[in-house]
Amino acid sequence: MAAEGPDGGQHPVGHVGPVGYVGYRTVGPPGVHRGLPSPALTLVVALDEPLVLAAHPDPRQPPDRYDALVGGLHTTPALIHHEGRPQSGVQLALPPLLARTLLGVPAGDLAGLDAHLADVAAPLAARLRDRLLDAPGWTARRAALDDVLRRALAAGQDRPAVPAEVARACHLVARSRGRASAAALARDVGWSPRRLLTAFRRDVGLSPKELARVTRFHHARRHLLATAAAGRPLDLARLAAGTGHYDQAHLAREFRALAGCPPSQLVAEERRFVQAPPAHHGAGSPA
Repeated sequence: MAAEGPDGGQHPVGHVGPVGYVGYRTVGPPGVHRGLPSPALTLVVALDEPLVLAAHPDPRQPPDRYDALVGGLHTTPALIHHEGRPQSGVQLALPPLLARTLLGVPAGDLAGLDAHLADVAAPLAARLRDRLLDAPGWTARRAALDDVLRRALAAGQDRPAVPAEVARACHLVARSRGRASAAALARDVGWSPRRLLTAFRRDVGLSPKELARVTRFHHARRHLLATAAAGRPLDLARLAAGTGHYDQAHLAREFRALAGCPPSQLVAEERRFVQAPPAHHGAGSPA
């Protein structure tokens, strides 16, 4: 399988505030791709063939097809089936703290799940898909996406805000690239660990420890794939030390748990599925 950007190239990542997005086009023979854990919720709007999820992070969810999908934070991979026909769409990375503003629900309601966007935020789903389908090309689609997101974010400003302590703790996790401990986060914001855990479950969808773990994996994975793409040798011991893992064995265990395969296999798979960088990946991510 291979993914290429619109018009045969790689479509650059765009941003509306903290919401990042990338256009994609997938071509090649049938196959399966991994939707990997990340610190962001994933929204995907398909422009032709639906996105087909053969397996979800929660194994109790049956396979399904999506015209527009939202996936919450998770700690196991989704499996996305490419049926061999060209697929194109837009993938958005949504910080969990913006879930209430953009979607009208806390990120915890979507934890570990993939949902039809229309079931979560029907007006947003309709506007996004209609505007993107009506746009005559990728430049117009980007402008349409910018407009829809800005309007939706502005309209959601009156919704309940995430507590400042949760926002600060999330910022510390991101700034430390997952190295800050749950106890250190609780001390920094002046809350008990239990109170912070409860708030994270509601407003993020993962515990502070889980968010830190996924953040470390996310950075390790991005660095690993960038190294491989540049043709440089893979030094997993150095990668482990540079991304907050105890040692190479710890890094390998985390990849098996979070990606479902060792680092070397993930690199081999991603080389067959060339993706438009640098996108965040969550449940249902096609890239």
